[in-house]
Amino acid sequence: QVQLVESGGGLVQPGGSRTLACTPSAPIDNAYPMGWYRQAPGKERERVATFPSVGFTHYADSVKGRFTIILRTADNRLYLQMTNLQPEDTAVYYCQATVLGGHYWGQGTQVTVSS
Repeated sequence: QVQLVESGGGLVQPGGSRTLACTPSAPIDNAYPMGWYRQAPGKERERVATFPSVGFTHYADSVKGRFTIILRTADNRLYLQMTNLQPEDTAVYYCQATVLGGHYWGQGTQVTVSS
């Protein structure tokens, strides 16, 4: 069993920035596919930014140019850098990683964009 713990959520003003971190209980340097998803109230969970496989990155159209996914192997963490946040980015953000064929999810961290 692998635990993933997200951190970094909170209240952000429109136009602001935030960086989320995902801390796993096992190495994730090869945990592909891995990435970030989000779920807004009343909506289905959607893919935000992922590494589908080695050397490939996928971003949702709604976050392209604003969000950046980073795998930092030095500290074994997955990050999501978010800039120019808008109210429609308000959601619970989840980290996902694949370890030994198992797909693992964190509990999520709330990001609220509001003035």
